[in-house]
Amino acid sequence: MKRVITYGTFDLLHYGHINILQRAKELGDYLIVGLSTNEFNLSKGKESYFSYTERKQLLESIRYVDLVIPEYHWDQKINDIIEYKADLFVMGDDWRGNFDYLKDYCDVKYLSRTPEISTTKIKSDLNLVTIK
Repeated sequence: MKRVITYGTFDLLHYGHINILQRAKELGDYLIVGLSTNEFNLSKGKESYFSYTERKQLLESIRYVDLVIPEYHWDQKINDIIEYKADLFVMGDDWRGNFDYLKDYCDVKYLSRTPEISTTKIKSDLNLVTIK
């Protein structure tokens, strides 16, 4: 069995997220998603609209995702790869090169992102809308 692992916040779940999860799953048999906790997001200067529990529930309902684990900090990836016996680490290509150090533990692949959508774009677009 080939195990694939990826990480993210997955806030305001959209079709770009689905695309990358589907493509990651196609690279193996079992997809593990490390989901950033609310506290970890705050340490990165990000605030999620949905709570960790809500984002986890959304991810667990996606057929490509086999397991969701909490991501508490940047440095846990090596331990997760070892603990969950991951063969492949996958991230969006906007992170290209940042996780090459993981090649000592598993294969690393960067996937192209869906260009016209992002959580940042959604949040920006929604700020333009006035709620009455």
